[in-house]
Amino acid sequence: MTLTTAALVGFALGLDRLVGEPPNAAHPVAWLGRLVGALDRKWSDDDGRQRLVGYAIALVVPLVPAAVAGTAVLVAAATHPVAAALVAGLVLFLTSSLRMLLELTREVVAATESDLETARERVRGLVGRETESLTPEELRSAALESAAENLADGFVATLLPFALLAPISLPAAAAAAAWVKGVNTLDSMLGYPSKPIGTASARLDDLVMWIPARVSAAAIAIAAADPSALRCARQWADSPPSPNSGWPMATLACALSVRFRKPGVYDLNPEAELPALEDGERAIALVGRAAIVTAVIAIVLGVALASLLGTQPTLAVIAR
Repeated sequence: MTLTTAALVGFALGLDRLVGEPPNAAHPVAWLGRLVGALDRKWSDDDGRQRLVGYAIALVVPLVPAAVAGTAVLVAAATHPVAAALVAGLVLFLTSSLRMLLELTREVVAATESDLETARERVRGLVGRETESLTPEELRSAALESAAENLADGFVATLLPFALLAPISLPAAAAAAAWVKGVNTLDSMLGYPSKPIGTASARLDDLVMWIPARVSAAAIAIAAADPSALRCARQWADSPPSPNSGWPMATLACALSVRFRKPGVYDLNPEAELPALEDGERAIALVGRAAIVTAVIAIVLGVALASLLGTQPTLAVIAR
């Protein structure tokens, strides 16, 4: 069980490192985005009815990628157990993202040294805030905040359920990762206060992200070898409007002894200075290490759960 789960997580991480993100034309998440985009319209002039439609969307849409992923693994299992494992690992790869996040963050940080226009343009791929008036330090803050938040959203949120379920059932593991990615995609596209149709999606995402955000914060503290970063983060974790994003962001700020600020919204670790250029490189390296820490934690928890339930090794279960 341990080797199988670790191998699948390693397979997905290896693909991410070697390939990065597939082109949009071939990326299932982009296909899901097109479906969500088609549903994002005015179904009624009444905000209450729009919210009702939104609840239906939040209930049904994430089940689509979950059903496709789970079925794909089941179909592959009918040919050979190894094929099922490869398909499940591919699902994890497609539903998680680390390399692109770190590369884009690095590009923004580097550009703040001599090319602010490029930094402002590139950081829009990470954050939704207005960037024209941001200083180099505030641009670095925005990029590093996003790196911490997206560690939870884009990596930990799908890795955890996958690793927990993989020793028990590969189809369930793949379906769970795809379902979470569906929830995240809905929230990123619809979950704005100005969109009544996205109210349910935003609330569902808040619920789903509660554990991943806090696990990400713990992983950052462990990777930094600084347990006090979590105690420090507790003071500001509730400052952002999201009930979850403040945890990884504040923990990264405390671990680096820097300040993260979104003007007019929140100020994390405000007694420190905004990030310098070298802080950006330290942050990127720390988020990368935190991803590895999370992978180890997830594998250990998955194997422990399977042992507690007395489950047979994954491939043996599929082969029967």
